[in-house]
Amino acid sequence: MTYVVAEPCVDIKDKACVEECPVDCIYEGSRMLYIHPDECVDCGACEPVCPVEAIFYEADIPETWTRYTRANADFFDDLGSPGGAGKTGAWLHDALAVSSMPQ
Repeated sequence: MTYVVAEPCVDIKDKACVEECPVDCIYEGSRMLYIHPDECVDCGACEPVCPVEAIFYEADIPETWTRYTRANADFFDDLGSPGGAGKTGAWLHDALAVSSMPQ
C-alpha cells in the first residue's frame, strides 16, 4: 500500500506535500503531482498538508478516484525509480488518465 494523489491536484500542483515528504518521492508531472509507489514509505506526512485534499492512503481513496492509484504507478513507467524527485525535476508528461482530461 502507498499514498496516492488524486483528481483535486490536477492543474493545481500546490507542492506543500513535496516539502513535507521525508523521502522525496513526490514527483511533478505537467498537470499534477505523483507519489512513487515503490519509494513511498507510507509515513503520511503529505496527506494533512495538501490544501485541496488530493492525497489518500490507497485503501481509503474514494471510489470515484480509484483510477488514480493506477495513474500514479503509470507515471513512472518511463521514469523508473530514480531515488528522489529532486534528482529529476519536473517531467513534462502525465499519466494517460490525467493527460486525457479536459483542461
